[in-house]
Amino acid sequence: MEYEAVIGLEVHAQLLTASKIFCGCATAFGAPPNTQVCEVCLGMPGSLPVLNRQAVEFALKMALATDCRINPESVFARKNYFYPDLPKGYQISQYELPLAEHGVLPIRVNGAARRIGITRIHLEEDAGKLIHSESRPVSFVDFNRTGVPLIEVVSEPDLRTPEEAVEYLKGLRNILLYLEICDGNMEEGSLRCDANISLRPVGEKALGTKTELKNMNSFRFVKAALEYEIRRQRALLAAGRELVQETRLWDPAANQTISMRGKEEAHDYRYFPDPDLVPVRIEAAWLESLRQKLPELPEARRARFQTEYGLPEYDAEVLTSEKDLADYFELTVQRCPQHPKKISNWIMTESLRGWVKDYSGITYWQVSPLALAHLVALVENGTISGKIAKTVFEDMKATSRMPEDIIKEKGLVQITDADALIPVAQEIIAAHPKEAADYRAGKTKVLGFFVGQLMRRTKGQANPQLANEIFQRLLAS
Repeated sequence: MEYEAVIGLEVHAQLLTASKIFCGCATAFGAPPNTQVCEVCLGMPGSLPVLNRQAVEFALKMALATDCRINPESVFARKNYFYPDLPKGYQISQYELPLAEHGVLPIRVNGAARRIGITRIHLEEDAGKLIHSESRPVSFVDFNRTGVPLIEVVSEPDLRTPEEAVEYLKGLRNILLYLEICDGNMEEGSLRCDANISLRPVGEKALGTKTELKNMNSFRFVKAALEYEIRRQRALLAAGRELVQETRLWDPAANQTISMRGKEEAHDYRYFPDPDLVPVRIEAAWLESLRQKLPELPEARRARFQTEYGLPEYDAEVLTSEKDLADYFELTVQRCPQHPKKISNWIMTESLRGWVKDYSGITYWQVSPLALAHLVALVENGTISGKIAKTVFEDMKATSRMPEDIIKEKGLVQITDADALIPVAQEIIAAHPKEAADYRAGKTKVLGFFVGQLMRRTKGQANPQLANEIFQRLLAS
């Protein structure tokens, strides 16, 4: 029997607010354990939460950017469960009345466009962090992260392949970065993804028994975990065995998922409205002011790159796939506006190798926009050849120097004086009579051999077009 996968993602994004969602404690990453806590986020008796307005604004921006319907009134609820990293014994979240619902995120996989539904976006507080000792059978808890504001973006079960799931997650992350409301760092936990996956016979409408996957802190792990789970579930179904609804952890060392616990249902959490928090009412004027402040989003920027800079669709798609990359391209074009396509080519073929990456994406860039703009201009005005430019670029990556300094120091200026090149070309023709005869007999492809010899003799500094013209003239005489 043929099966298809049904995948939905639950994405938690930590919001870039300076303080927590219900108290004034700092949210900075990396502080000593339990130094960014207070009575409110620790759930001390008698303490009362106060909602962070900026967290609501950030969540509304994400809802607007994904075409969600924003509810005029939403309610915070208590999600009750016991775990050592949850000091109150419940998590403040939203359940029946979330902030926003029914959005959409367009994705493109292998050239095919799809629209993935977003079920809901809601606000909630984060839990603490457990740290397990490697030397003793004990665990420690750090409550610094407790109360950090999150938005949870829940997709419809519209995804069918691991590749689609990764593209959807990348698309969400890109919007968060464009909005500047989350740093998107999966390795540090500020962007986390859980996946619900089930299999069903092709053509069937009913959903199969689902598994929830956790502990996936990179795009690569999301793809690998989903691929493994599809294989595991397919093998069980093929053997006639029953699937169990459960939560499973991704083990990257073993490259497999491991059973963690039975999957909870919503009623297990005993949701009820939080009596300490009033409903959130979104006024139309407030929402409209946020809409007016939205930045240019990836899809709009992609279209603009094609119309304003004359870039092909593929170039525009690559360059806007990361906010840092799109910004880098535009900063470079501002300094060399005559050659946007040349700059695009350099970025996609050479400059991308200068990105130093971690699990979450780009960390920093080794060649500045100004330096790349100068390099492209030097190639286009004939100061250096494209081949020499690649050598100069490698030096720029290693030293962060400007191309003019490297060219001057190494004497790499392109030779464009025909009088300087003709004697060398004559020597090459005299040293290779057979190839000269072949050219004169109609084997014109041998011209490349002569140009290559000249480039070698001049250490790549000869102007290639001029070299072609000189050899054509000499070999014809």
